[in-house]
Parts: sequence; C-alpha cells; structure tokens
Amino acid sequence: MSALNAGRVKLALGLLSLLTPSFVCAGEEYSFLELAALRGGSSVARGLNYRGQVVGSSGFPQGDAARAFVWSKNAKMQSLGTLSGGDRSEAFGINRKSWVVGTSNTATSVRAFLWTPRRGMQDIGTLPGDSSSQAFAVNNAGQVVGSSSGHRGVRAFVWTKAGGMRDLGVLPGGHFSEALAINDLGQVAGRSDSSSGAHGFLWTENGGMQDLGTLPGDRRSQALAINNRGQIVGSSAGPDRARAFLWTKSSGIQDLGCLAANVYCEALSINDSGKIVGVSGNTVETRAVLWTPGKGIKDLNSLLPPASEFILSTAVAVNDRGQVAAFGSEPRPGSVKGHHHWVPDHVFLLSPSSQLSKRASADNR
Repeated sequence: MSALNAGRVKLALGLLSLLTPSFVCAGEEYSFLELAALRGGSSVARGLNYRGQVVGSSGFPQGDAARAFVWSKNAKMQSLGTLSGGDRSEAFGINRKSWVVGTSNTATSVRAFLWTPRRGMQDIGTLPGDSSSQAFAVNNAGQVVGSSSGHRGVRAFVWTKAGGMRDLGVLPGGHFSEALAINDLGQVAGRSDSSSGAHGFLWTENGGMQDLGTLPGDRRSQALAINNRGQIVGSSAGPDRARAFLWTKSSGIQDLGCLAANVYCEALSINDSGKIVGVSGNTVETRAVLWTPGKGIKDLNSLLPPASEFILSTAVAVNDRGQVAAFGSEPRPGSVKGHHHWVPDHVFLLSPSSQLSKRASADNR
C-alpha cells in the first residue's frame, strides 16, 4: 500500500470509529458493515433505498420459516411478520418513504404485500379471478409491481392505492409475464414469454410492452432493474452461459462481461449514475461484482481486507449514494476458503468513504 493510500485508510478508520463498528476495504475507501440476523439465523438481502435501509429475509435456527425484514442504522433489523395465517415472508423492495413490498404466505395461498411504518403489512390482492400474487418493487410514488397468478397463468401487474391492480399483459405470442422493477417515471421492467422465447421487456404507459431481445446467440433474457434514466440491466442466456446486459434506448442491449473464466453473470441493480451490481460465477462459486461506467467489472471481494473470512457471493442493490447491499458467508470450520460449502448467509452494507465524510461533518456541526 502506498503512503498516500495508507493515510487515507487511517483517516477512514478514524471516521468509522466515530460512526459504525465497520472497517475499510483494502484498496478502496468503503465501510463494510455486517447486519445481524433475526435470532442469529441466515439472512439474504433483496433491496436497498437511498437512506441506506436494507430489506430481505432472515431465517431462524432449527429450520423455522424466514421472515421479511427491514434494517436501518437506528432501528437495526426489524421483522415485518407475515400476513394472517402465514409462517413465511420475504421483502424484495423499499422506497424512500420506507414502504416495503414483498411476498407472504397465508393459510391458503401466497400474496403480495405492502408494509408501511404506520400501517404495517397489508395484502394488496390479486388480479380479478386469481388466487396468488407476488410484489417485487415499489417506486417513490408508491406504485408497486409484481405478478399475479391463477387459472389464466402468471401476469405482470402494476398496483396503486387509488387504482388497485392493473394487468400489463404479455409479449406477442406469450402466456406469462412478471414485472420485476419500476422507476419513478412509472416505467416497468421484467420478463415475458413470447413467440421467440422468454425475453426481458420495458413497459411504459404510452408504449405498452416492448421486447428487449437477447444478446447475440442467446435464447432468453430477463430485465431485472431500471433506473430513472430508463437504463435497464438484467441477464441474457444461451445453452451453456448467462451474461449480464445493459439496455439503453439509444444503444440497445449490450454485454457487460463477466469475471475471467466465469460462464454465468447477472446484473441485478443500477443507480442513476450508471453503477451496476450483481453476480458472476462458475460451477464452484459466485462472487459479488460491481460494473462502473468506463472501468468495467470488479470483484467486490477484492475490496475486502485480506484477513476477512467472508465471501460476498451476490451484490443485490446499489443506491444513488453508491452504497451496496450484498450477501455472503464464511466457511464451515475446517473447510477451505474458495470452495462453495458456506453457511449461513450474512447480509452486508458497503458504504463509500465519501458518505462517511459527509456524515462525520454533519455530526460535528
């Protein structure tokens, strides 16, 4: 490490001692905070908002069912419970108002929920005639997207408090669809089957559902996230590989690349500055990765201190402050680091040092 970088690390460590019990990633100025699991169980992150709140699911020991959670710096990890009659739930998205969406079972089915700090967990229903639903994302206007299923199959929906649930349809020749992401403009990204296979889509109020296609030589794709600039990320797959992609209106679908020697990667989240996070892997293990405009792909594990025993396996979300929500694990006693036998999963929040500096300055005013 250079003298300059060593000085930066010391400064960042000093800030961390004032703010959180986390530590600095070698080579980059990030804090690295492990979020405690519910009852000491295994946790998986699914979403992150601008305020640094993380959502996902956390399981209990001895095989008890997992619960949806929301984590924040002040309140720590909070179980969101389940819908009436249920014993399992998972949170997938959160907006700036701390509204959380996800899925909970009930005594008879699986239903999409909206959770708010004031009203708790609410069942948002299904499309007419359906019995089950799932919610995957919520924007800052409170619009919720997901899928509803019944005798007609699975259909993507957008839900609002005033208008209820609306069917977004399918691509030509298709029979199912899922809405997986929504931005603050109400643009929706997801996947639908079609006459040429399952493809990622963009849905807009004026244009309806648009097929995003696949990368050259691939057979299927899925759109997993969309930012407020209308940029979409996801994955495109062929017979023996899956590749992360970025789609823009001007350039179409572009290959983001995987880590060296990897045959599988997915882009799971994109912020408004174009930073993308996701996962890259091979037949042995997966690694959490970051794509930065103009700099390409980076294994987030390369930013961890050498003494760390954790492997970040998947980065699920990046917010507009550059914070990253990820999950990973550490080896069982006696196992060799680098192999895939890891239990349990832990959730982590990585924060750039620029955010630490801003928070420290505010605390000292």
